[in-house]
Amino acid sequence: MSEPAPRHPGFPLRDGALHVEGIPLDDIARRFGTPCYVYSRATLEAALAAYQHALAGRDALVCYAVKANSNLAILQLFARRGAGFDIVSGGELARVMAAGGDPGKVVFSGVGKTEAEMRQALEAGIYCFNVESAAELERLSAVATALGREAPIALRVNPDVDARTHPYISTGLRSNKFGVAHGEALALYRRARTLPGLRIRGIGCHIGSQLLDPEPAAQAAGRIVALADALAADGITLEHLDLGGGLGIAYRDDEPAPTVADYLAPLLARLEGRRERLLVEPGRSLVGAAGVLLTRVEYLKHGQEKDFAIVDAAMNDLMRPALYDAWHDIVAVRPRPQPARGYEIGGPVCESGDFLGHERPLAIAAGDLLAVMCAGAYGMTMSSNYNTRARAAEVLVEGDRVHQVRRRETLAELLAAESTLPD
Repeated sequence: MSEPAPRHPGFPLRDGALHVEGIPLDDIARRFGTPCYVYSRATLEAALAAYQHALAGRDALVCYAVKANSNLAILQLFARRGAGFDIVSGGELARVMAAGGDPGKVVFSGVGKTEAEMRQALEAGIYCFNVESAAELERLSAVATALGREAPIALRVNPDVDARTHPYISTGLRSNKFGVAHGEALALYRRARTLPGLRIRGIGCHIGSQLLDPEPAAQAAGRIVALADALAADGITLEHLDLGGGLGIAYRDDEPAPTVADYLAPLLARLEGRRERLLVEPGRSLVGAAGVLLTRVEYLKHGQEKDFAIVDAAMNDLMRPALYDAWHDIVAVRPRPQPARGYEIGGPVCESGDFLGHERPLAIAAGDLLAVMCAGAYGMTMSSNYNTRARAAEVLVEGDRVHQVRRRETLAELLAAESTLPD
């Protein structure tokens, strides 16, 4: 009997074991230990290619949102395939440049840019600053003038569109901290035109993350296009429209995500006949489905009300379930031919919120390996050393080749930056 089609194409079930491309995941665990993040190169490349294909024939730039996964190998992979980058810190800019990314394809977003970060970005020669407040505009003008440089800018305009996503990852409502209010944007662009050291390059928006319905993004695009026309009537000509990212992925089978082409189609329809360059800033949809968190079952614990599978990965390795009550598919790397039981999947961290999943039907024993699926986005980048736990290793697989792209931290490294008091 043939095995069922894989629910996660980059991680097929073959010969009784879950694989990453051509490598069994239990081979990865033997070589690199657990917890371990594992990425499929083919899945990463296919995700970027879907955007580039959907945007073919128009002046467009895909700027990967680095915060989703900032591993140098992944940044290098995207840079070599022509991607730009959306960054939110000076540290992310340093990562992009260390990975060989072109600073001339970098957009710097974020509400709290420091003077030092502004100088760093100006000296690197980034493509554009997405300015998020009047105060930031004044600061950037002063920093650029002091350096004798010209800062290319766009205002990130808050279109007040409900993204219909989790409130923690919604960014386009008037109650959010992000961006400039839509009603104030025209006056602020007029102010920017008078300030030294600034060059108006475009306009941007971003309404949130894990979007499964294209309509809010298309609605936001319509509001940005109308504002661009109002600016043109006022003599302010824009070179680009930055319509953000946010396309979600299918964490659950019953919540399928649209394809990239289907998601972009209504948005692109709002841009029909326009001459401005288009920027998009996908993050999760490029890396989320390309990664899994590999973890081993330490104990099975049968409580009075619930059964627990205690694993060696924890909330410090994957924060999303504790932070958002986010759902990830959790599967056995080598499924056992026995009846499944419902388990709470918990880690060793001393918090009741330390869980990876609730009531998951699994046929497992102590020592078995589990794969937490669709963990390539906001997994490693949000990890921490809580409970003095070393952060996981990261591995990237291409076919039958395995590359360790981040080694596991050591306890000595965790302690090295600290000092005890003198006698």
